[in-house]
Amino acid sequence: MKNTYELTAPCHFGLEAVLKKEITELGYEVTETEDGRVSFMGDDEAVCLANIFLRSAERILIKLGSFEARSFEELYQGTKALPIEEWIPKDGHFWVAKAGSVNSALFSASDIQSVMKKAMVDRLSGKYGVTYFKENGNDYPIRVFIKKDRVSVGLDSTGASLHKRGYRLAQSKAPIAENLAAALIMLTPWHGDRILVDPFCGSGTIPIEAAMMAAGMAPGLNRSFTADNWERISAKLWADCREEARSRIRIPEHTDIQGYDLDPHMLTIARENAKRAGVEKLIHFQQRDVAELSHPKRYGFIITNPPYGERLNDEESLKELYTVIGERYGRLQDWSMFLITSYKDAQKYIGRKADKTRKLYNGMIKTEYLQYMGARPPKRKEDRSNG
Repeated sequence: MKNTYELTAPCHFGLEAVLKKEITELGYEVTETEDGRVSFMGDDEAVCLANIFLRSAERILIKLGSFEARSFEELYQGTKALPIEEWIPKDGHFWVAKAGSVNSALFSASDIQSVMKKAMVDRLSGKYGVTYFKENGNDYPIRVFIKKDRVSVGLDSTGASLHKRGYRLAQSKAPIAENLAAALIMLTPWHGDRILVDPFCGSGTIPIEAAMMAAGMAPGLNRSFTADNWERISAKLWADCREEARSRIRIPEHTDIQGYDLDPHMLTIARENAKRAGVEKLIHFQQRDVAELSHPKRYGFIITNPPYGERLNDEESLKELYTVIGERYGRLQDWSMFLITSYKDAQKYIGRKADKTRKLYNGMIKTEYLQYMGARPPKRKEDRSNG
């Protein structure tokens, strides 16, 4: 019989619906959606598949339990009652890697971490009959989140955040995280046989994530996870899940994915990152100013993360930049444009109100995702004939 438990996947604020859809499409039942996190039921296989396949998640936590705590004594007792020995072996290296608190009596992260570590040591001492742990085995990082005095404790199966796909060795000064880039694409109707242009591609993250989607490449296929080495989840299960991911790859014969940047050094980095991701043949990078943005075909997509003030201090430069973006977009026929920005006057200088906006966070920066919808292409004849 399979062990089933609750898993939690944190994500960028505002992307919960994207992640929920991904989890459902992976075949799992979502149990709860909160700000910046989605929970679902799964087994050992779900831990593997979620880490390998989810594009918009930050990590996969295995819920060890939850309880109320308004004092450090309650925190200690609640933590000590958790059955952590089901996961952490006698030689396991365990610690509270991160503690967060919102609207709660307990708020000092370092104190929360210290109290919980002591409680876990005392719990395992009683279970394993020892008073000292060498902790020279595999890693078992714990993450705790306290909201309105409700403590949620999760075992981190991921390690380095899932946005670290393993292909980006170098990056631009203000890069967009890979999982946010993927989510921005998933918030559009774009799919692999459509045109996509990023006129501010930097280290190439948006075009690379799009190319990986077009090829059906799982984002976590070429990286390792903390849970790779756990006793509880077999190496064979990990190998089977990775083989499943490899079997889904379908490199398309043709794509029209383009990345522009003014900086030739950034384009060198973007090409190297694309090569490491295995999608260099699916993307055309070129040195090009946004003022030269054009395309002869209809129904394309601009998906981009332009400068928006954190990188350009000159207000006049921003006005000019967004004016040019609006002018060049206006000359494209039946195109859609999606751009993430914190520049408050972006729509004013683009010269058109966005059809839809979505509030998102890019790191700690509060942004809006501006969505300009172009005409939909006519259905192909073969589509109609197939009903």
